[in-house]
Amino acid sequence: MNVGKTRSSAQAGYSLDVRLWKVTRTGRTARPYRLRWVVGGRVHSATFATSALADSRRSELRQAMRRGEAFHVASGLPESEVRAAADEEAREESPLLWLDFCRSYVAGRWRGSAAKTRESMADSLATATLAMVDRGDGAPSAKELRLALRWAVVPANRGQEPPPSLGRAVEWLDTAARPVADIEKLEVLRDVGHQLRFRMDGSPAAGDTLRRRRRALNAALEEAVTEGILSENPLPRLRRAQQTASDVVDPRVLVNPVQGRQLLAAVSYVGSWNRMRGRRLVAFFGVMLYAALRPAEAVGLRLRDCDLPSPEEPGAWGMLTLRETRPVSGKQWTDTGDRHDKRGLKAREATDDRPVPIPPVLVAMLRRHLEQFGTAKGSRIFGNERGDVVGTSTYWRVWEEARLFALPPDRVDSPLAGRPYDLRHTCITRWLNAGVPIAEVARRVGNSPEVIHRRYHGCIDGHEEVANMKIAKALEEEGDAA
Repeated sequence: MNVGKTRSSAQAGYSLDVRLWKVTRTGRTARPYRLRWVVGGRVHSATFATSALADSRRSELRQAMRRGEAFHVASGLPESEVRAAADEEAREESPLLWLDFCRSYVAGRWRGSAAKTRESMADSLATATLAMVDRGDGAPSAKELRLALRWAVVPANRGQEPPPSLGRAVEWLDTAARPVADIEKLEVLRDVGHQLRFRMDGSPAAGDTLRRRRRALNAALEEAVTEGILSENPLPRLRRAQQTASDVVDPRVLVNPVQGRQLLAAVSYVGSWNRMRGRRLVAFFGVMLYAALRPAEAVGLRLRDCDLPSPEEPGAWGMLTLRETRPVSGKQWTDTGDRHDKRGLKAREATDDRPVPIPPVLVAMLRRHLEQFGTAKGSRIFGNERGDVVGTSTYWRVWEEARLFALPPDRVDSPLAGRPYDLRHTCITRWLNAGVPIAEVARRVGNSPEVIHRRYHGCIDGHEEVANMKIAKALEEEGDAA
């Protein structure tokens, strides 16, 4: 096949005069199949172990010719292959460093990502950074290096002077970061795996944390493969760690009905009576205990999301139609500069909603709250004293004080209701023990049935007794048969 004559003088050393010959067999050797082609009058050849390999290479060269590519006269290679080889050589001479890759990757994913996603992405890369930087004598602490990476990858911080507390650590990352390709080395990869699995104090990371870190790092390494920085993603070579017990709900955190009411009553006593710091949050914790809302969903709950029967219907159920969450991320991760992002529901399309029926006790609680405090800015149900978004630190401090009021001294240091989120766990467990099908519970709380079954299986009453009865019946039948 002959295509054209020669390229212009600007492309000296290349030619479009290419002739491709058929594959021939040369004899009984280790590579008996030969392919020959001519570029600008110069003959080139290559040998292969099988005819299939030779035909495949001939097909590649033919496709380059059909695309109109010029061939390098000296090497006989298509121009695209020459450029790829030159790029690979340049990367080997000046490899891309880990910090530069992290900056570029985060910048490329920044637009369109939720604030929580941005923070999670930066945190996962910062965790792996502890293995991707020289930590010899005089190196900053692990905490300083992680904070430095989290600061350095924010696009708005590019070219800015780092805070004084992070200046030395950012400089260390600039000068001591490893090439990205080093992650393919087994000893480095194992160190990355260790950093993902453990916290800085040496204790194992929670199961959810490990999966989140691994997903984010895997996505970054896949991007590195796409860009040609890595030949393959090495992360699958790491054996996945066994799921930790923290992946399932600890039954010790669950409260019984009396304890739940006592905790909500104790919330109302937190803070001075004129400021009503705790009283503003009674219904806030109530929607977690009786409707299984996540804290971010409770923060974003608005008046138009609530269908509350009139007081003349004391036993009627209401409905919350959830459409928005306000997760807290930090000012550096949001587009608005606010600490709280404004997003749709977790794991759903932005326009999706989730209706949750609520019992009369919660209907009455919400009505009392609206009568006493009205709505906050943006028609939100809950707000602080200024009508702004309820901060995480605000409701956590109230909850910690309420536990001191409501629980006996010997239970304060126990896991019982240690976090506000445990009220959601309590509500989900109550529904499951009441016999509500798992699929319906999953729909109401915004999880998959698989997650509900895995995380709450150990909290459902009666499983052990049912299993024992089945085993006893089987033993009786075996005895009768004998």
